[in-house]
Formats: sequence, C-alpha cells, structure tokens
Amino acid sequence: MADKLIIFDTTLRDGEQSPGASMTRDEKLRIARQLERLRVDVIEAGFAASSDGDFQAVKAIANAITESTVCSLSRANDRDITRAAEALKGAKRSRIHTFIATSALHMEKKLRMTPDQVFEQAKQSVRFARNLVEDVEFSPEDGYRSDVDFLCRILEAVIHEGATTINVPDTVGYAVPELYGNFIKTLRERVPNSDKAVWSVHCHNDLGMAVANSLAGVQIGGARQVECTINGLGERAGNCSLEEIVMAVKTRKDYFGLTLGIDTQHILAASRMVSQTTGFVVQPNKAVVGANAFAHASGIHQDGVLKARDTYEIMRAEDVGWSANKIVLGKLSGRNAFKQRLQELGVELESEAETNAAFARFKELADRKSEIFDEDILALVSEESVSHEDDVFGFVKLSQRSETGELPYAAIVFTHAGKEVFCESAGNGPVDASLKAIEKHVQSGADMVLYSVNAISGSTESQGEVTVRLQNNGRIVNGVGSDPDIVVASAKAYLSALNKLQSKAEKVAAQG
Repeated sequence: MADKLIIFDTTLRDGEQSPGASMTRDEKLRIARQLERLRVDVIEAGFAASSDGDFQAVKAIANAITESTVCSLSRANDRDITRAAEALKGAKRSRIHTFIATSALHMEKKLRMTPDQVFEQAKQSVRFARNLVEDVEFSPEDGYRSDVDFLCRILEAVIHEGATTINVPDTVGYAVPELYGNFIKTLRERVPNSDKAVWSVHCHNDLGMAVANSLAGVQIGGARQVECTINGLGERAGNCSLEEIVMAVKTRKDYFGLTLGIDTQHILAASRMVSQTTGFVVQPNKAVVGANAFAHASGIHQDGVLKARDTYEIMRAEDVGWSANKIVLGKLSGRNAFKQRLQELGVELESEAETNAAFARFKELADRKSEIFDEDILALVSEESVSHEDDVFGFVKLSQRSETGELPYAAIVFTHAGKEVFCESAGNGPVDASLKAIEKHVQSGADMVLYSVNAISGSTESQGEVTVRLQNNGRIVNGVGSDPDIVVASAKAYLSALNKLQSKAEKVAAQG
C-alpha cells in the first residue's frame, strides 16, 4: 500500500453541500455508478443521519455498488453512527467516517465542549463505530487550525480504539502547501501508532490551493489518501478536484512515484454527469475537463502539436475521455444503439419503463436536432431523472413573441398538482416574460440568485442548458432545464427549482 494513492470521492456528500447542489436518491445512485466505473476507491455516499432522504440514498448506493468501498459520514455520537451502520448494511465493503471539531475556536464557539470532553467523545465514538464495521475513518474537524499537542493526543487515542484511516481536514481552506505538508509530517512523526492507520488529506479551495495542499500532504506529509470531488464541487470555493489530483499524480509519476486504481478514460463522463445533474457549469479553462483544456489557439502551438503532440500537450485528451468523434446518434438510430450508448456513458436506468421514456425523449430531440452528442444524451437523461410523478409542477408548452421595439410576451401552460394552468405575461425579454407568467400563478416569493445559460454542444443547433437558483426562507435550490429553445429550457429550469422548493426535507449540517 505504500505506493498506492487511495482516491476518496466525496462529491455525493461534501460536494452536495454547495448551495443548490442537493441531489435526489436516483441522481446520487447514477453518479455513484459512474464513480465505480471510474474505479474510485472510496465513495462517500452521504450523511445518513442528516435526513431520511440521505439515509435512503446511502442505503441504495450501498446495495448497488460492489467494487468501491461505500462510506457514510457521521458526527461523533452513537445515534449518527448507528444510523450510518444501518444504511451501510447491504454494502460489500463499508466505512463509517466519524468526525468532531478539535480547534479551540470550534470547541468553544460551536461545540461548547472542553478539550477533555472532545477527547473522550472521539474515543468513545470510534470504539462504538469499530464494533459495527471494520473500516472506521476519523476526522478532527478544522484539524489544520488545531493545537498540535492536543491533536497528537486525540489521534493516538482514536487509532488505539481502532480507527483505520486518519483524515486531517483543512476545513476552511487556510493552509498553504509547504506548511500543510509539514503539518501532516509532524503529526505522523509525533503520533506513536501512526503506522497503524492510513493518513488522509481533505482540503478546501478558499485560497485556490486545495489541489496543491493535497499534493503537499501526500508528497511531504506521507498521506496516502486524498479526499476530493468531481469538478472540485463543494461549498464556498469548493473542494480538491479529483480530476486534477489524479492526472497530476499520473502525469508526474516520475516525481510522485505513486500508483492509482483510477480508470481515467471515464473522468470526462463523470464530470459532465455531475455538472448536468447539479447545474454547476464547468468553466471552459478548467484543467482536464474544461472545453478548452486541450484546445490550441496560438498558431505556433497548433503547428507544434500537429508535428508532435508532446510539444505542447503533457497528457492525451483521449486518456481522460475526450473523443475526436463526438457525434454518436441521429434520428435514424434505433433503440439498441441508444441503450448501448447509455452503457458506454455509464448511465444505468433502473427499469425498462425509464429506458423507454428516455428513448422517446431522444427521438423527439432527434426530430428537432440533426446531430445528437453525448452531452445531449446526458442532459435528457438528467432531466428525466429530476421529473417525478409527485412533482407539483410540470412543463407542458410555451409560446412567446419578441420583436424589436415591442414589449416581449409569453404564454405558458404547465401543470400544478396534476391540473393544467394557463398563464401569460409581458417582460423585459422572452425569458423574463415566461418566468413572470409562471410566478404570476405560483406566487412563490422566491428570489432568483442565479440565472445561467450554457450551450451543451458547440453549434447554433445546440441544446441550451439553463440553471436557475432560487432562495426562499433560507433555502437555496438549483433547477436545471435543457431544450434547443432557450426560453423553453428556462421555463423548465424554473419549474424544476420550484419543485425542489416544495420539498420539506431538511438536512443536518455536516463538516466542511
């Protein structure tokens, strides 16, 4: 294990803490299957005690995943740990990840506990968890800002109680690489039984150094697990990016000297799936998975790449899933070809009925759009997954009129609790008019804090993918809609966000 770097993906737990990025059970399950296809070592499926929805998602993933270890987060108390163990019962390999804050600031202001109380709570919780599962991870929340002497004391104790992984989080993204790497090294040198556990790093990106800090924790500190998320998804500025960590270690094996179990050819598919499920668009210049990651505009660069790729490319685009042949299907493609492409994209629909519904949507799109790309298929499957029989609102049809010098107008028909509603409104533009027409009937009182449009593929025939973020009474939700007509996509996204606002599920806050 000394030269193996364990990849611990927390997209479904810490990534989901991004404002508006909450996912349904089915969405989480589909992403978990893609993470397994990617050959992620550990999938943190959620925080089972935080809500019934999270419990069911962790349980479904534990029952479905066979290759990766499935993990649930829990606070350091018997109730959370018991709930996590219950959700993980069906897993082939399970892990409970328990945490408690150890910095003076967090202990005093948040926990209102003394260091001795925290010490005892940590010990008892790890002991309790170890009696339920063999694999227990312990995290001292805000570990990087904790007193070193106290941290050494508590980590020695939890390892003695049976913790198999020790994770040292930079919860608020305060670290810098050299200092963080040496911090991990110091802990490993000073904790007498440090060799009895795998050491892990979990870094946030508030100063833009999550990946650099994580790599320093590995190279300087000797950590052999990195906690990360697809696309760096996460609250505030996000988490350490899985694709960047993996490709850095793979590309610079001469320096890191580590092996990985990751099948990198599935990185791009995972990135697209997470982006289209959550509505968090990947920036074009994002390393590895951004649209421009392997694009060369400079004439000198283009000439060099044409003569020898390694003049300007340090990794191959196809190694992470990019393909020169993006067009996969068209209106004449049959059902079997569609099902085969879903499998290649890592999408597993749970029933024949879901497959039939997705294929019907594909044929409808193919009648409107001559070339169907992988991104289109993922978008229509994602949209299907967020449509449920118990949704309060559903899109039916829309018409709009926009003319220079005239006030734009939209009329929309949508369902509300199963009954069709017709509404119309004028607005500053056709999108504004459409959303005002919906709101005229719904009267949600929600504030729109984000409206974003992204072209799914690169032509004027492309589907538009719209993300709408709404805030109401402290709750923030994202709605995503896609359609070749941007106005229709906007209406679908708004209705999707309204459906999420209707959900009463409340979650307990987890660590950062």
